[in-house]
Amino acid sequence: MHPAMPSSTDHSACFSELDLLLSRHVDLWQIRAFHKAGLCWEDTHPDLCAALLDLDEDKLQHLENNETALADWLEPWLGIDGQRLYALISLPQIPHRPLEIPDRFETGIPGRKWQQIQAFAATLPAEPRPVLEWCAGKGHLGRLLAVTDARPVTSLEWNGSLCQAGRNAAARIGATMRFVESDALAADSARWLADQGQAVALHACGDLHTTLMRHWVESDCQRLTLSPCCYHLIRSDSYQPLSEQGSTSVLRLSKLDLQLPLQETVTGGLGVQRQRRTELLWRLAFDEWQREWRGRDEYLPLPPFAKSLLTRSFTEFCQWAAVTKKLPTPGLIDESCWLERGKARLRQVRLMELVSHFFRRPLELWLVLDRVLFLEEHGARVVLGTFCDKPLTPRNILIDAEWP
Repeated sequence: MHPAMPSSTDHSACFSELDLLLSRHVDLWQIRAFHKAGLCWEDTHPDLCAALLDLDEDKLQHLENNETALADWLEPWLGIDGQRLYALISLPQIPHRPLEIPDRFETGIPGRKWQQIQAFAATLPAEPRPVLEWCAGKGHLGRLLAVTDARPVTSLEWNGSLCQAGRNAAARIGATMRFVESDALAADSARWLADQGQAVALHACGDLHTTLMRHWVESDCQRLTLSPCCYHLIRSDSYQPLSEQGSTSVLRLSKLDLQLPLQETVTGGLGVQRQRRTELLWRLAFDEWQREWRGRDEYLPLPPFAKSLLTRSFTEFCQWAAVTKKLPTPGLIDESCWLERGKARLRQVRLMELVSHFFRRPLELWLVLDRVLFLEEHGARVVLGTFCDKPLTPRNILIDAEWP
C-alpha cells in the first residue's frame, strides 16, 4: 500500500554491528544461569571463571551497578567489543512538550505507571488526528491524550471490566473516548486503525505490539508510536525476525533468550528487595534439595507463587514445591544445610548473570531495531529513542513511525 524505501543507513548499520557482536559472544550470554550447578564456562573460559570467583562482595556489587566499569572488567574476554557494545546502546531521548493536566487526573493510577504515561504522552505532538489506544487497559493514556489535546480516542481492550472502568473514568471528566471490547490478536482488529489517524501502545507485550505493527504497515493510519515490552510473549517457540535484514542473522533466540532484557528491573524498596532475595534463595535451595532427592542433576523449574508463602518456613516451601512438581513430600528437612547450599548457588547465579546481564540492553536493541527495520522496509520514516530515564522504567524505548 505504501512505496518501499531503503532502510535507514544508521539503523541498518547499527543492527549489523550489534548482530555481529552478539553472535561473536553468544556463548557468554545465551546461558541458563539457574539451570547449572556451577559456572557455565568452566570448560570454555576457565580464566573467566577464576576471575569471577575471585570477586569479593563489594567489587561484585560495584560491577553489577556500573556498566562502564563492567565493560572495562570484561575487556580480557571481550576486547574492544565490550566498549563498542556499550556505545551502541546509547539512544537519544525524545523531546518532551509540556502537558496541561487537570487536577487529580492521576487518581487511581499507580505512581510509577502515571509517570510513565505522562512521559510517553509528552513525546507526542499536539495534533487533532484520532487515536487508537492499543491494549488500553483502563485507557489512562488515551484519556490523557483526549483531555490534553481534545483528540477523539478509541481504546481497544479485551477485558470487559477494564473497559467499563475506563468508560466510567472518561465520563467523570468528559473525555471523548470509545472503548472497544475486542481481542487485539483477532484477525479483524486492524479495522480499528483510523485513516490518517495515530495508533499508540505503551508497553504492549510481544505478539500484541508486533500484530499492531503488521496491521499498521497495511493501513492508511498516518502514525504509529509504541514502546515494546515482554518480547518473549509470543505464540511461536522461537523468535521469528520481522525484517528482511533480521532474517539473515545467524542468531537463534528461544523464549528464554527473549527474557534476558526483562531481567533489568527498577529496584524496589528494601522490603521488596529482601523478598526477592529470599525467593531466589529458596528456589535455589529447593533445587539443590530436589537434585539430591531425585538423584538427578537437572534443574526443576517452579511456577510463580503467592509471596505469602515466603512468610512461612523453608520446610513448608519445600513441601509446597514437592507437591507442585509431583514429588514425594518431605517431612522435616535440615533447613540450615539446604539454605547454605542455596546461598552458594545464589552467588554462582549472580556471577554468571554479571556477565550475561551486560548483554541485556544490546539484545533488546537488536530486537527493537528488527522492528524499526521492518517498518522502514515498508516505507515508513522512523525515529528511535527513549521516552524516559531508566530509573522510571528500563522498558523506556520508543518507536515513532510515520508515512512520508
